[in-house]
Amino acid sequence: MAIRAILALALWELVGRLALVAGGALPAPSAIAIRFWADRGDYPMHVWATMQGAGIGFLIGNLVAVLAGVLFAVSPVAARLARGVNIAIFALPAIAIAPILTLMTTGMTPRVILAALGCYFVTMTATVTGITQADARMRDVIRAYGGGRLASLRLVELRSAVPQILGALRIAAPAAVLGSILAEFGGGGRFGLGAYLIGSLGRADPARLWGIGLAATVLAGVGYAVFAMIAARVTASTVAVTVAATPPAGDAPRPLWQRAALAAGSVLLPFAVWWGLIAASGAPAMIAKTPMALVDYLMLPNKAGERILDALAQTLPITAVGIALGLGFAFALALGSVLRPGIVRAFMPVALVTQTMPLVALTPLLVLIFGRGPSVILWITVSVTFFPAFVTMAQGLQMVARSALDVPRAYGASPWTVLRLVSIPASAPYVFAALRLAVPRALLGVMTAEWLATGTGLGNLLNQSRGYLDYGMIWTVAVLSVLLSVFFYQVVVWIERRVLARLGMTTAA
Repeated sequence: MAIRAILALALWELVGRLALVAGGALPAPSAIAIRFWADRGDYPMHVWATMQGAGIGFLIGNLVAVLAGVLFAVSPVAARLARGVNIAIFALPAIAIAPILTLMTTGMTPRVILAALGCYFVTMTATVTGITQADARMRDVIRAYGGGRLASLRLVELRSAVPQILGALRIAAPAAVLGSILAEFGGGGRFGLGAYLIGSLGRADPARLWGIGLAATVLAGVGYAVFAMIAARVTASTVAVTVAATPPAGDAPRPLWQRAALAAGSVLLPFAVWWGLIAASGAPAMIAKTPMALVDYLMLPNKAGERILDALAQTLPITAVGIALGLGFAFALALGSVLRPGIVRAFMPVALVTQTMPLVALTPLLVLIFGRGPSVILWITVSVTFFPAFVTMAQGLQMVARSALDVPRAYGASPWTVLRLVSIPASAPYVFAALRLAVPRALLGVMTAEWLATGTGLGNLLNQSRGYLDYGMIWTVAVLSVLLSVFFYQVVVWIERRVLARLGMTTAA
């Protein structure tokens, strides 16, 4: 491992010294280290500011996520009603709401909010999945001894969900750092790595940009490593050793009117929350747009509808391709974590860099290498999509009951046969959980790439609107991206229910 790392650094040094990549856009490690040492006095205050926002947001976002996940797992009605709000929280484009939060709030609040939002959905989803996939026989034991619903939740289901929650915290740690940096990038404060990055973009100094990006990577990587070590120790002692006799009990069929009422409530609740938050904030109507204000804006003779349709025609096709590539890569990597763990461990540092380094630092290099066409969009989309999907899928493969794996092994089955016949079907709930995570992230990845690099699609429309202070269009693009993510999410849920029903499992969605 050490030899491979040394060889990689040596190759990087040679490429950087000879300026073989985009005329020096990839500086040598020694040049980055020299610039970092020269700037060492700047980093403490910027790193500390980012850590504050990310740390507070991480704690708040994950605490709320776990409590919400328990509620949604226990109460299917609450889960259905809150589904629209949950997806809206996850799908809110940070690049759109960062400047709005900066105008509507003060101090560290924008960083904390974006960091918390980055953590919430993945941890909430993992909590629900872990609780609903607990061994049904253990619940029966609790009931046989007179235990009620709370006893089953405390003694069985929450303990069953601990590995999934820890796996989600590995994803949440880098997400919190990125949320804080994006808030700083959007104008949230004088100090922070995002603010430092903004001040350095015009200096034409790739070494400094890489130094800032690697500093962010270290922050996120430390958080990931801490929870990865905790998860490894906990998971090793909590993997099931028996096969569950029955799947978890599903929801009782509901009358048509109840299903219609829940569906309507799920659609209307996000708008009610949106309206309520605007009213509670007291922000001026020019900045904070209510649903009716957006309707009025779209009715103006400003060709907003035509611009939105043109942007959608550019964004949606590349989003579909990005989802397919990102999930395919994540699934292959998750299988590799079982078949060839050494290869995956060697790849993880690269994965962490692509996941945690701010895209605004990598974008100039990516544009020089790939140009401003679809390839750079796909690269960025895959990079922000595959990592959480991989962690979730790998967690599912690791949680397969050992006795279920021993049966085909006893008959001489190869590792690939065991994966195909046992591990992949058994981990299907985690595969769909990964898909639910990836769908909104893919759209946001495409929009981010369009905003930073290509000048096309919804991302570019959002960027132009920020420059013109066109808050109506900013809110319109944000709401539209949420609605698209909700639609894609519902398609995944529809497919998930049918697949898991055929496998005798219940859905956590």
